[in-house]
Amino acid sequence: MTEQLTKADFLTKVFDYENKKEWEYQGELPAMIDFWADWCQPCKMVAPVLEELSEEYADKIKIYKVNTEIEQELGAVFGIKSIPSLLFIPKGGKPQMAVGALPKETLKEAIENVLLSVETDA
Repeated sequence: MTEQLTKADFLTKVFDYENKKEWEYQGELPAMIDFWADWCQPCKMVAPVLEELSEEYADKIKIYKVNTEIEQELGAVFGIKSIPSLLFIPKGGKPQMAVGALPKETLKEAIENVLLSVETDA
């Protein structure tokens, strides 16, 4: 199940950018954040795919959603210029951004290669 994030949620579950200068992911599991908006057609195409992936990878990753219309500050912090934008956050290392409505296979590859590859034999 994907989870909507408010700024307050983001600061506690993902990254407290107000108090930390260097990126430091707060979560227990690798995560993917979907930056989206109600009026965005490609976002609506990606949403069911993300729901499927959140079930397939339920114990391995978290999938969050940020509505850029409501949480404009979060969109600005990450320099979101077009949506959907997906932020892949591995447990260690820097997050990576992908823009556009990516097909499910591409998202699965990114989950396996960016989010889960670090955790071999975990």
